[in-house]
Amino acid sequence: MSVFLLGGGRDLARCGDLLRPFVAEARRRAGDRAPVIALLLVLEADDDSSVSRFTAMLDAAGAAAEEIRVESLVEGEVYDAAALDADALFVGGGLTPAYLDAFGRIRDAVLDRVREGVPYAGFSAGAAIAAGPALVGGYRIHGVEIVSEDAGEELDAVEVRPGLGLLDFAVDVHAAQWGTLSRLVAAVDAGLVTDGVAIDENTALVVSAQAAPAVRGSGQVWRVESAASGVHVQVLRA
Repeated sequence: MSVFLLGGGRDLARCGDLLRPFVAEARRRAGDRAPVIALLLVLEADDDSSVSRFTAMLDAAGAAAEEIRVESLVEGEVYDAAALDADALFVGGGLTPAYLDAFGRIRDAVLDRVREGVPYAGFSAGAAIAAGPALVGGYRIHGVEIVSEDAGEELDAVEVRPGLGLLDFAVDVHAAQWGTLSRLVAAVDAGLVTDGVAIDENTALVVSAQAAPAVRGSGQVWRVESAASGVHVQVLRA
C-alpha cells in the first residue's frame, strides 16, 4: 500500500501528475475490472465547486469518469463504512476539523482498508488527518501567535487530535504558501507532537510499505523533529 500526502495547490495539471501513481495503484488492485476510486469530500453548505475541481484533478491523473465515485457530505455529517468500499481512497481538502469529524465513526475502518492494501491519497485536509496525531489547525500556542490567523482553520489554539493513524508523525500543509512550517515547529517545541512534516503546495510525500518515503513535485517537504538542542528542521526535495 501507499499513502500519498499532497500539500495542496490550485494547479490541476501538477496535482494530477502527483496522483498518477495513485491511480495506477488503484488499477493494479482492481486487476481485470475497472477500479473504483472513492473521492471523499466534506463541503461547506455553499460549496458548488469542490466536486468538479477534485474530479478534474483525478481526470488530470488519468482516471476515467466511470472510475470515480464521489462520496460528498456537508460539514457536520459523518461517513459510514460503506464509503470505503473502493479500490482507492482520495480524501480532498477543505476545513480540516470538519474532515476529521466526518471520519469519526470509521477511523479504524480506514486504517484497516489501507492495511489491506488500498492506496490512500490526501489533499491538504486529507493529508493532515491521515496522521495519528492530526494537527487540525489553530494559530496560537499558550496565547502566542505562531502562524497567521488565516491559516488557523477557524481554531484559536493549536489543536492536535487523534487522526486516522496511517502515519505516526504529524502533517501540516501549504507550508511555503501559508507559512505553516512555523506552526509545526512551534507544535514540536511545545511538545504537542514529537515530529512531523510540512508539505508545500504542488508537492507530495509518498509513504509506502515497499520503499523509502519519497518527495515528488515542484516544492519541498520540511521534516521537523525534537532534538536535544531544541527543534531540528530538515529540507527534503524531489
